[in-house]
Amino acid sequence: METERLALQPLHLKYADRVEELANDYDVAKTTLGMPYPYPKGGAKAFIEDRLASEKDGGFVIYAITLKDTDDFIGMITFSINERHKRCEFAYWIGKAYWGKGYGTEAAKRMLDLAFNELNLNKVYAQAFAGNPGSWRIMEKIGMTYEGKLRQHVSRFDEYHDLVQYGLVREEYLKKNHI
Repeated sequence: METERLALQPLHLKYADRVEELANDYDVAKTTLGMPYPYPKGGAKAFIEDRLASEKDGGFVIYAITLKDTDDFIGMITFSINERHKRCEFAYWIGKAYWGKGYGTEAAKRMLDLAFNELNLNKVYAQAFAGNPGSWRIMEKIGMTYEGKLRQHVSRFDEYHDLVQYGLVREEYLKKNHI
């Protein structure tokens, strides 16, 4: 899948070294629920193999976010799909050197298109740390609606954090995009 500047490609072991390089940054790790810090040497290979196995079992889709012109890996974006309820949760991370350039928004918009126009889902939702405006602003920019705050919902690096949740339903997406 492509956007103006990005290619969303199936995750592949060839990205393992770059995953480790970008993920081994505290500022990146602290914005995620599960990324270890410091990132263990060799950990990306095991992570990628695990994700690919999960993808084969269904209900999970993961893409490497790469720059279209250079194939440089800059982050990941995922869907966890609930077929019964025709919804998915999506999550993403972008390497710090690529923050503030609109790449997360561009990738997320393409994933909405995938969710509503190709997978025919009814709802897409995402959560972010309340203290991570870079992430929840992406959700706002792609048309998602603030649905609420889960207070002290998760613990990360020995601190409790609030999560904000945003969502978008198919009807709203189609109306906003004149489909």
